[in-house]
Amino acid sequence: MFERNRIDNVPEANAVPVEVAFADGTTAKGKLMVPINKTLADVLNGAGAFVELEPYGGEPSFVAKAQLVSVRPVGVPRAPHLLARLADPDGFDPYRVLGLRAGATREEMRAAYFALAKLYHPDRYATAELPQEVRDYLAAMARRVNAAHAALEAPQKRQAARAEPVFTTPAR
Repeated sequence: MFERNRIDNVPEANAVPVEVAFADGTTAKGKLMVPINKTLADVLNGAGAFVELEPYGGEPSFVAKAQLVSVRPVGVPRAPHLLARLADPDGFDPYRVLGLRAGATREEMRAAYFALAKLYHPDRYATAELPQEVRDYLAAMARRVNAAHAALEAPQKRQAARAEPVFTTPAR
C-alpha cells in the first residue's frame, strides 16, 4: 500500500544556489531545493507555503514563503548565445578535422573527405568485434568528418551558384 511518509516517496531535488533576503532585513546564502521536474520559479510561485533552504554552513530548514522578500540565483551559468555557438560550435574547425590548410582547393577538400570517410565509415567495421567505446568513437568521427565537409562545401556551392546565371534571355 502507498505510504505517504516513506522516505523513498520523496522526489529527487536539485540544489539551486541562491541569495535570500528575509522580511526582517537579514540575508542568507545557501541552496534552495527544487524538484528535478520543476524550476525555481515553479517552487517559489507554487501552492506550498514553505521552501526548503540549506544555508551554507548550516542545517537545512523549511522557510515560510511569506518571510521571503527576494530570492536571487547566484553562480548560475548563463546560456551561451545561440548564434555564437553556430559560428564556432565548441571550437569546431572543419579544416583541422579534414587535415587541410585554410584556403584549400575544392579538389583537395574532396580528396581529404573521401579518404577520411572511407577510414571512419561504420560499414567498414560492421563485422569486427569491437568494444562499444570504439564503435561510439568511430561513429562520432564519421559524423564529424561529414559535418566538416558540409561546412566547407556549402559556401563553395553558394559561390558557384552566384557565379553563373541560371537563365539569360537572348539578345534581341
